[in-house]
Amino acid sequence: MNIKELIKKIIPGFLLRAYHKTLALAANVFYDFPSNEMVVIGVTGTNGKSTTVHLIAKMFEGAGFKVGATSTVGFKIANEECLNKKKMTMLGRFALQKLLRQMVSVGCRYAVIETSSQGVEQYRHLGVNYDVAVFTNLTPEHIEAHGSFENYKKAKGKFFEHLTAKPKKVIDGKMVPKVSVVNLDDEHAKYFTEFPADEKNNYGIKNQADVRAENVTLGNNGADFTVSGVPFHLNLLGEFNVYNVLATACVGLSQGIALDVIAKLLEQVPAVPGRMEFINEGQNFKVLVDYAPEPESMRQLYKTVRDAGFLTDGAKIIHVLGSAGGGRDKSRRPILGKIAAENADYIIITNEDPYDENPMEIINQVAAGAAGKEESVNLFKILDRGEAIAKALGLAHENDLVIITGKGSEQAICVANNKKIPWDDREKAREILKKK
Repeated sequence: MNIKELIKKIIPGFLLRAYHKTLALAANVFYDFPSNEMVVIGVTGTNGKSTTVHLIAKMFEGAGFKVGATSTVGFKIANEECLNKKKMTMLGRFALQKLLRQMVSVGCRYAVIETSSQGVEQYRHLGVNYDVAVFTNLTPEHIEAHGSFENYKKAKGKFFEHLTAKPKKVIDGKMVPKVSVVNLDDEHAKYFTEFPADEKNNYGIKNQADVRAENVTLGNNGADFTVSGVPFHLNLLGEFNVYNVLATACVGLSQGIALDVIAKLLEQVPAVPGRMEFINEGQNFKVLVDYAPEPESMRQLYKTVRDAGFLTDGAKIIHVLGSAGGGRDKSRRPILGKIAAENADYIIITNEDPYDENPMEIINQVAAGAAGKEESVNLFKILDRGEAIAKALGLAHENDLVIITGKGSEQAICVANNKKIPWDDREKAREILKKK
């Protein structure tokens, strides 16, 4: 048992909550409530948060504004950007407030924050005066951390409830309204649309919505669609990225950016690091790195690969995957193995982020779901992640597709005692390909 788990068992819940709240208040006082000096957009949901944060930030930047952003992928303070090495979706209270103060100090007009359910439960959002709350989607995730799916949903709801709990701001002499943005195609949309807001915006593809994509065409060079007659072309792959763009468009419209301008700005955005990112070192097969740590995102990944038409007749899919330790949703491990086994020709199951768990036990639990695959024939269990990636690249022939999931652009593998081993799936793949 690590120190954090021990503290949770010893200290009553109400004292832990009081501790988190006190830290959040202290951080705000120390940094003088920086979120009151910018328009703050929060993005929550199960999938698509990091990409949506990235798109919103790039949209505002393209429109001429200084922007700050924080997500699982990275941090942005105006022109300075770096990958997130913290292994945290939402920074701790003091780190978050410090980052927001840095954004203010360089003149950022907008701040975009990936706002996680666990961050909300630990009151990291407390003191952040959000102006726009975005909901992407909701599928089972972090169930063991929250106790149930309903608790997970309610944690997201607390963020939307928080939106109007803070006073409205006046920036540049104008009152900033409180705006909610909800994906109407998600089965839980109604829950989020019922929270109060000055403006309620929504988006979708299947259902009628304020911002609705029509004539959607998906291909291997991106996606094309129209919104209210305005053509959009994305360099991003997959239907899920159409949703991310629609959410971004809702935010842009709420801030007075015209729809045709939004379309032009988003057309210029390249792939997000570690999110459907292709690695090309001149090899005659494709290598794709993606995050996809849970079942629904993995299903969407495979759907995107099929829809885009990457695979020629006879081409094989080789998938490197694992699952996180530290008590993180153990139930999904065999499900990930099952999805990979159903879609890939070869699967290599490897170490991901074991934390304090035995990594081979995690690997075996993922492999248990891979029915129909035979070990050492089309299923391989390789503890060393570098060796696993090398095995996958060694199996690949012309036109095949190697998929590496679970970490995306993450910069470390987390092992016992909170130790972080520097790592980057993309760099490891490049290193191996250069030697081939």
